[in-house]
Amino acid sequence: MAIDLIFNNASVVMTVVSLITFLGILWWIFGYKRSSDFDAIANLPFVEDADDAQELNVEKRHV
Repeated sequence: MAIDLIFNNASVVMTVVSLITFLGILWWIFGYKRSSDFDAIANLPFVEDADDAQELNVEKRHV
């Protein structure tokens, strides 16, 4: 009987931790005004040479 309660509580705790982690990832992606960083990274495959890549300052702003 007690082991069932322990597993039930562990399941609830893991669900809450997973939800908080997921919401934290969403906040990190969309909440931090990172759209300029993501736009610069998205345009990287279209950059002609290394000088243009340095102008984007992608590596300096990347965390």
